[in-house]
Amino acid sequence: MTKWCCLFIVTFAALPVLADEAPAPAAPAVEMNAAEKKFSELLTGANLVGSFTSDRAWEAAPRSEMYGILSASKVKDEQWIVQAKMSYKNVEVPIPVPVQVYWAGDTPMLQVTNLTIPLLGDGFFARVLFYEDRYAGTWQHGKAGGHLFGRVEKSAATTKDAKPLVPVEQDKAAP
Repeated sequence: MTKWCCLFIVTFAALPVLADEAPAPAAPAVEMNAAEKKFSELLTGANLVGSFTSDRAWEAAPRSEMYGILSASKVKDEQWIVQAKMSYKNVEVPIPVPVQVYWAGDTPMLQVTNLTIPLLGDGFFARVLFYEDRYAGTWQHGKAGGHLFGRVEKSAATTKDAKPLVPVEQDKAAP
């Protein structure tokens, strides 16, 4: 699977310099309405488990992917921070990913536009809708792009009744 595709939600902002560095303290809580609280609770401690496609191989079967999310917090207005999980030198490192969240009725849409991700590059774009325990959307990085879709599962560390996750395939053909 492509590390950059999974980092659309799971991959966006300032990577701590070293894994030993403690994450920055959380910002003061911002007032959220009921829908925003529900969305934050949905993503906090969750894994997005699903598949993605590539424009470069429309005829190919979708490939497996998984994004780990530690938390999702509203900063102000449409601005949110998603604390994503990324493995760096065999250590899980939190990555604060700045995103925008817009609403279509009761449905949140997470958006990144021309995002730079340290060590991965720039020009990342994504639009992802969430409804109940499902997500679907599009991604773009440079000339590569495609679709992504799947389900939201609470991680075993957060929910004692969570099902074990299926190993994720590695996308050897991804850019």
